[in-house]
Amino acid sequence: IGSILVFAIFGTTISAFVIGFGIYFLGLAEVVYRLSFLESFAFGSLISAVDPVATVAIFHALNVDPVLNMLVFGESILNDAIAIVLTTAALESNNPSMSTGEAVVMGIESFCLMFFASAALGVVFALISALFLKHIDLRKNPSLEFAMMLVFTYAPYVLAEGIHLSGIMAILFCGIVMSHYAHFNLSTVTQITMQQTLRTLSFIAETCVFAYLGLALFSFKHRVEIALVVWSIILCLIGRACNIFPLAILLNKFREHQISRKMMFIMWFSGLRGAISYALSLHLNFSDETRHVIITTTLIIVLFTTLIFGGSTMPLLKFMQATKNPSRRLRRKKDREVILSKTRE
Repeated sequence: IGSILVFAIFGTTISAFVIGFGIYFLGLAEVVYRLSFLESFAFGSLISAVDPVATVAIFHALNVDPVLNMLVFGESILNDAIAIVLTTAALESNNPSMSTGEAVVMGIESFCLMFFASAALGVVFALISALFLKHIDLRKNPSLEFAMMLVFTYAPYVLAEGIHLSGIMAILFCGIVMSHYAHFNLSTVTQITMQQTLRTLSFIAETCVFAYLGLALFSFKHRVEIALVVWSIILCLIGRACNIFPLAILLNKFREHQISRKMMFIMWFSGLRGAISYALSLHLNFSDETRHVIITTTLIIVLFTTLIFGGSTMPLLKFMQATKNPSRRLRRKKDREVILSKTRE
């Protein structure tokens, strides 16, 4: 979990700064469409949200090293929340009366407050739910038990959003803690019902988001800035490299199971951008022209990384022989299906 937190928190922040500063200075040099510092950082933050759905599905199909699977999947789960908090902090710092330095300081303060307060809120609700279910026996009434679980699951999100914190961050940490404590205080019936219900809802939501992503190509007014798109993709790759390779080398000094160079490369290659990035771009409160440019650029990057990088992951893994046991992979090849979902059974 420590490695995942390092990649998700520090790695996402590094990537956001690399992309944000890169776009800002390229804009000053009139190489790309010019964005202000806060606009550049907001764009860098939202485009740093990785969503390697295709990669994780292929990992399952090819039976890769479970450590690699855990690192990529775990980072992608927490990375979304970090990107949302970074983007929100950047937007809240969008005050024309402040200097760039003041805006940066305020953004850092907003990020720290939002991150730790939201996480603490989620943990508190999870612990309360665990104690509640431990000392109040609801096992004879699975319907009430299930309803209480839904309340405890959704409550931190609603409260966090209501007090202008990050609901995603709150519900994420709430889920992590509840899976370790509250889950085992449930009856067997409610455990199964809760897992299957949330898995189904998650799959439906995921499907709807990607359907919306496809429809967005034909539903909104787009403004394509070729230079911005190309340089953004290049900076995404550079930012991902500055994220993965230095942090992996640093973590190897403290890890028993080393992150190999092949694993580092696959982690770098699996930095697909997904629906979270596009959803964040829709909520930017910049001028209409800037907003349309960022939305279009984000949509193109999401589609490009998903189709190109996601589509080439399978041959890349086979070429690099990243599986634990190639002979076992060949035997089970027909038994495994590639399902593009994080909610795979």
